[in-house]
Amino acid sequence: MRSEYVLSAPLTDDWLRQCTDDLAPRLTSTGDARAFLIQAPDGTLAACALGLISPVLPAPSYPRGRAARVQLVVTHPNFRRRGYARAVVAALLDHLTAEDTTLFELHTSPQAAPLYRDFGFSGSPALMRMTRRSTSAPLPAATGGGPSWVPPEQYAQSLPKAVAYVCLYVTDEADRPLQLHSVYSPSHPWHMIGGALDLGETPWEAAVRECREETGLDIAGPPRLLATVYGPPRPRRPFSTVQFVFDGGRLSTEQIHRIVLAPHEHDEARVLPLDQWQALMPDTDFARLRAVEEARRTGVAGYFDSWGTT
Repeated sequence: MRSEYVLSAPLTDDWLRQCTDDLAPRLTSTGDARAFLIQAPDGTLAACALGLISPVLPAPSYPRGRAARVQLVVTHPNFRRRGYARAVVAALLDHLTAEDTTLFELHTSPQAAPLYRDFGFSGSPALMRMTRRSTSAPLPAATGGGPSWVPPEQYAQSLPKAVAYVCLYVTDEADRPLQLHSVYSPSHPWHMIGGALDLGETPWEAAVRECREETGLDIAGPPRLLATVYGPPRPRRPFSTVQFVFDGGRLSTEQIHRIVLAPHEHDEARVLPLDQWQALMPDTDFARLRAVEEARRTGVAGYFDSWGTT
């Protein structure tokens, strides 16, 4: 099932035999693999989940030093939307927990992420997975003079990683920008509504969520992109950043009065004419505010490698 429904290209017969020969002894009681499956009426597999156990150095949150990676969860297309994936994952996690496994890891797609969140998994967009292949391990020979095929998960690991953020440019009905005062960033005291994407979110979904969390207000859209900002890796942040700045619209006086701030993030919401913000924030932050105001006013979305530089 992995070959047919997970990988972007089926494995050859030789690779199938090699995987079968490798996995069979590991599925014994003394091996490091555990699998749970649901059988279809014709005797084939309807769904299965595979976990691989590995020792790790213990820590307070996983004192046994026993970890497991959910290596594979797959359901045959004819049996999807029946809860089979949830059933085999639940059985696998219960069994591994009974064997004193206390640390669980997996890699998932945005579509499957809600399932794993239901089982207590959480993720962070700031985490960057890196892998290294030994140069002594030969790659399959290329055919036709082109590059050799590699599994999609391996190809994805070779790509640059970036963390995505969103902002909402909001003004009052007189087009005066609204800014929130941060309780945790004295070097950047005032900024727009926004934050990082959660796993599985689109940028607009993140903007709607951040607005609700930071102000208590719901924005209706439709999405209107004002600017995109790319930030290269830095010494203390070894990954790129991509920021989407959306138009959050114009708020009435009554809406502004209804703002409810999250006290662990902000302690004031203020509306001022654009030029009065310059004295209250660093030059780069004001350049951002001015550039976004211009994008809304002209109807031309901006692109920046850094604020103030198009």
